[in-house]
Amino acid sequence: MGASTTSEGKRNPGNRRLAAVQEMAGFQRILFEVEREFIRTATTLIYRVGDVELKYLLCQHVWESAGHARFLRERGREMSGFGKGDAVRDSFRGIFEEAILGEDPLDSLSCFYRVLKPAILLAYRQYLELTHHLADWPSRRLVEEFILDEERHAAEIEPYLGDREVSSLEVRIEAALAALGGWLGKDEIAALPDGFEWNHHTEKFQPPTICNRGDFPICSSVFSHDPEETPIVRQWLEDPETDARVIRLMVYVWLMMELDAVDYLPTVFYDTPDAPFDLHFDLARHLWDESRHSAFGFRQLPKLGVDLTTLEHSLDLYNILVQMTPPERYAMMTMEFEANSFPVKALVMDRVRELNDFEADTLLAFDRNDEQNHVRYGHQWLPEIMKLFGEERPVEEFVEATKKRFEELAEEFGGRVPHSLPAETRLTGKKILEIAGVA
Repeated sequence: MGASTTSEGKRNPGNRRLAAVQEMAGFQRILFEVEREFIRTATTLIYRVGDVELKYLLCQHVWESAGHARFLRERGREMSGFGKGDAVRDSFRGIFEEAILGEDPLDSLSCFYRVLKPAILLAYRQYLELTHHLADWPSRRLVEEFILDEERHAAEIEPYLGDREVSSLEVRIEAALAALGGWLGKDEIAALPDGFEWNHHTEKFQPPTICNRGDFPICSSVFSHDPEETPIVRQWLEDPETDARVIRLMVYVWLMMELDAVDYLPTVFYDTPDAPFDLHFDLARHLWDESRHSAFGFRQLPKLGVDLTTLEHSLDLYNILVQMTPPERYAMMTMEFEANSFPVKALVMDRVRELNDFEADTLLAFDRNDEQNHVRYGHQWLPEIMKLFGEERPVEEFVEATKKRFEELAEEFGGRVPHSLPAETRLTGKKILEIAGVA
């Protein structure tokens, strides 16, 4: 042992005694930061890709990665040297910021799943090689589970990447990661290529003004009072004379259109880089719940005779909310849309129970339970998001002002998306009557 190390050990004997623990805690800190930044930036892919199943899958992966980050933080806090706070170092953040700048969202998707995620998987495997199988057994068990998740993520995303050629963005991100020696700094370090410039220093990412729904037909809204205009006829939902089979079909359309939330909720992650991790963790759960709710309708409607290619996707909520600040978006979602949906959904649930449809009852019950949790999230986290943006008004006053602002923006940005399909082709309330057999 060198003299300088010996001197340091004499000055700070406690540090030397826990050196092995501190080294592994440092690696766990790196893994926590990387997973945390993946959560914040991978969500920018969701509203940019058009495939509905891919949106659902990304929501699932974000939620599972949030679980990785949370367990890493909990275990890391048991070990000396993990550090305080939830901040992500700039060197890591810059790589993720660069990766989201692909003009084609599939270029960014490739960066995440062909470069960044494989590097995370490698880092987890390296951790197992670096730590002691018995001394660090709790960490090893966690990491072994995370490796299985990462391997599954790679397999699940592969059909969406296929034989896609390597993009110039992937090459750039590989070079940036190599300059760090991989996430844990254990790989050979390679200098950045001559002339390499960080695009994110001069190009700020902005969400698109309209979300991507791929090949599906689109419209402004699926709600109206006209059965020849939209599939959900508002007055029918509460009319006791409406056949329960019609109610069931309309509520499945309503659930599927929680795809709106799947697209606009992710915008809050990226815009709150300094939020507490626990806020992003709950947002990730909220997002995953919304994707499952949407999938309830996406899976069940075809079983009941609905051709999904005739169901237009509503875009008004995304188009309006993207014009608002993150605290305004979150306030509208939790304190307005979800909080005020319970009375009508309660009536709907009671009507659907008339059909003795166990699956429908189960899906609606879980939807309601999840939405109650989301409103609780709103009460907990809206004040925190407001603070991040310097909003000092009382929460109640802010929410009321936000509702008015939403109405104003709806006049300007709502109703802009014409029907993709003619009335004789698209799913409407009138056609739902026919499908339900009550026309």
